[in-house]
Amino acid sequence: MQVEHHELHHEFPEFLDVMQVLRNSDSHFSEMFDEYHALTNQVEHLEEEDVPVDDFTIEDMKKKRVKLKDSMYKMLVAHTSSH
Repeated sequence: MQVEHHELHHEFPEFLDVMQVLRNSDSHFSEMFDEYHALTNQVEHLEEEDVPVDDFTIEDMKKKRVKLKDSMYKMLVAHTSSH
């Protein structure tokens, strides 16, 4: 199965420096960043290994990942605009 990778450095290459700053200075951003990557790793593992799992489980994980990405994007834009 072809698995699409969703690392944040590929999703937001223009914000690499800002991501590092926020990871070091904002615990909420850092927690979301870690949770996003944990979910991404879980989803990719399930898809790559073709693990039998309920479709709703993977979809719920993907929806949570999108919400995290949206929240982090807003924080990245806000930080960039304020500096």
